[in-house]
Amino acid sequence: MTTTVKLSKLTLSPINVRRRPDDLLEIPQMAADLEARGVLQNLLVTPVKKPRGTFEVFDGGRRLRGLLLLAERGVIDAENYDVPVKVLVGDEATLSETSTAANFHQLKMTPAEECRAFQYFIGLNNDIDGVAKRFGLTRRFVEGRLRLATLAEPIFEALSEGTITLDVAKAYASTENQEKQLLVWNSYGTGYANADTIRRVIANETMKSTDPVAILVGEDRYAEAGGKIDRDLFSYSGDKWVNPEIAQRLAADIMEAEAKRVGEELGLAWIRPIASNYTHSAAAGLYRVILPQPDLTEEQLARLEAIAQRQEVIAEEMDDESIDEDAYKALDQEYDVLAEEEHTLHNIPPVLPDEIKPLVGAFLKLTPRGEMVLDTEYYSEEPVRVGGSGDDGEDDHGDDASGDGSAGSGSSHTPPAPPPEAIAPGGKPLSARLYDELAMQRRDVLAATLLSHPALALDYALFVMIDDRASTFSAYGSTLRARSPQDPVSGEQPATRARGYLAETHDGLDASWLEHKSEVDRFEAFRALDDDSKAAWLAYIVAMSLEAKATYRAEQCPLHNRLATIMDVDVASWWRPTSENFFDRISKGSILTLLADVGGAALTARHATMKKSEISESCAKLFAGEAIVEPEVRDAALAWVPDAMRFLDKAEADDLEPVEGDPEDQATTDIEDAEGADAADAGEIEADAGTPDQDVLAA
Repeated sequence: MTTTVKLSKLTLSPINVRRRPDDLLEIPQMAADLEARGVLQNLLVTPVKKPRGTFEVFDGGRRLRGLLLLAERGVIDAENYDVPVKVLVGDEATLSETSTAANFHQLKMTPAEECRAFQYFIGLNNDIDGVAKRFGLTRRFVEGRLRLATLAEPIFEALSEGTITLDVAKAYASTENQEKQLLVWNSYGTGYANADTIRRVIANETMKSTDPVAILVGEDRYAEAGGKIDRDLFSYSGDKWVNPEIAQRLAADIMEAEAKRVGEELGLAWIRPIASNYTHSAAAGLYRVILPQPDLTEEQLARLEAIAQRQEVIAEEMDDESIDEDAYKALDQEYDVLAEEEHTLHNIPPVLPDEIKPLVGAFLKLTPRGEMVLDTEYYSEEPVRVGGSGDDGEDDHGDDASGDGSAGSGSSHTPPAPPPEAIAPGGKPLSARLYDELAMQRRDVLAATLLSHPALALDYALFVMIDDRASTFSAYGSTLRARSPQDPVSGEQPATRARGYLAETHDGLDASWLEHKSEVDRFEAFRALDDDSKAAWLAYIVAMSLEAKATYRAEQCPLHNRLATIMDVDVASWWRPTSENFFDRISKGSILTLLADVGGAALTARHATMKKSEISESCAKLFAGEAIVEPEVRDAALAWVPDAMRFLDKAEADDLEPVEGDPEDQATTDIEDAEGADAADAGEIEADAGTPDQDVLAA
């Protein structure tokens, strides 16, 4: 029966299948849409006995919350506002199934929600085929969700919260043994292991006694915990441990205890144990803290001078053909000992200042020999700067590009508001990682353009080398360097035309002089090259020396911008936004705002009801010039690049509106405002029956 009910008579039913906390973030957007258009679709309700005349809403909970928010704000009167509803009467199972069906075909449920819902229905009558038929799914799909529903609780919670992907959850579900799931989770769950790694570890039925984990645990401890061993009597490859999950659990306990002890002893923010000797994967997404090399003391400098003098004497004595063989060997050994001491003095490990210890952490690694070793590198979740040169926060030297301007003095430091070019369309800040990746890609565009300007490359190189000379010390007799830049983001990056062109140019350089073995022969062969070949090498070396960012902060390099202005760099001809390098990385609201800027409300409306993945794919084609649109829209799309990819001279940067206030507060406000505007301006209908978008990324 369809009718209307006063808002004050409606409450949310406990059988509503939706439980995501993320839904609450969309309520302001829903309220704005309801205020503009009213309730366009009936809420599904069922009468309750007490209090008489009231109803519970078992489908349309977000619309109900949006209306209640409007009533709280005084926009509507809950006592007099009529809400269109459809009244259904039935038992709890029937109403819950109706709620699931309604939600399943509207805003897509998360895998975790589907798991719990299907688990409930199968528990009623054990009819998998019946449930699959009612929801229009395959039996295999339902069985897969039922398997996920049996995941160990911490893993299922991680899936529900979105901290692990569906593929990773499926990897854990490759075994029904929750104990084994938890053992692997405790070793890999807090790291960045992919689905293949998880599946491979779970599928590993045995463990060699020579495995680092087995060596760490020891056979006695493993056997005491109930582990079984298959003795290998016919080879020397080692015995087989039948219960690797026991060994992994014991190893996790040992490494956790050692990590806690080391963390307390050193006073670090965290120590993360990893059952590996390599930290690359575990450190993904973290910032490496670069510590300055300590200055040598007067005693150490004096010792180095003494070593050099003694080595000269030894060399002279060894040149004397009259000394016997034993004396020669003794001098040779002494020389080697002195050389090792000299190397040690030149490579004294940096000291971590006490004031930044609470901000950084390290990894406790497991070596192939089963030894627990603390990694020598320090990492932080936010940029931390060591050894600042002043209040301006500039680095003392270009190599120190990952610190926090306040770390050297121990004073508190509030991160500055993001610059205008670090703001996505619609006002939301870009994520720090995306800004860094775009900085690297913008650098590649500048480098690719610089290849055709060798004279400018020479001017730039000479200026940088001369200007940098006063603050640079070298033990090699020259201050000239062409080191590779230390990029702010590690790992594989999206392919771009600029990066491909740099690689092609390298392959086309005259490298015949590199075939000679000695440096003198290579030098003479290089001298013999013609001027054009030398100029090409110069342009390439200078281009490949460009840093992505001048400092750890989200800001551009003014000198890079000046180079780009001189060369009139056209970024759009070198770089186009794709799903991988941009659209998948910003929110749906930002994309819709961008579409409005490029093609107006009509273009936005065509995309408003699409899923996030569909909008991203469509935009990738549009901004690559592959979509069929009006000529003016196509031209605007082909010319557009985000501010983070533009080379902004000061005059251009001043034209952008600055962001004021605290960055986090600003980001929150921008997200709420932008998402509310998305619903009102982009023509979106109510989210309950409209946009099936659930993977919106907060910038």
